[in-house]
Amino acid sequence: MFEAASTPFGRPAASAGAYHRIGIETDVGGASPHQLVSLLFDGCIDAIVQARGALEQGDPKAKGQAIGRAVRIVEEGLRAGLDLDAGGALAGDLGALYGYVALRLTRANLHNDDAALAECLRLMQPLREAWSRIGSASEAR
Repeated sequence: MFEAASTPFGRPAASAGAYHRIGIETDVGGASPHQLVSLLFDGCIDAIVQARGALEQGDPKAKGQAIGRAVRIVEEGLRAGLDLDAGGALAGDLGALYGYVALRLTRANLHNDDAALAECLRLMQPLREAWSRIGSASEAR
């Protein structure tokens, strides 16, 4: 997705700006495009886990904040960074998946739906793991 400016799956400069806008707290100045996407996945998953904990504890404010953070990461970070023209079907499929996850997160917030939050985790975790394997394979070369 964000390997380099010439890759078909993303625009690293745009993703760095989006990363700063969505409020992930970390130093992204020295991060590679691949690391930025990894941080986005980690931030999204962390926010969903926090939302589930807040829902379980009956804290609607914390739940809403965590879900809002997860939605911003998905929409403004992961989805906005896709290059649909160059990325072809894969980028289109990821865009549709990210749209679905954002919708499910929003509905989970409105309806206090832990099952929807769990579903979003089940959808995002394999993507994070696959992205990590891509990075490990690239570094091994």
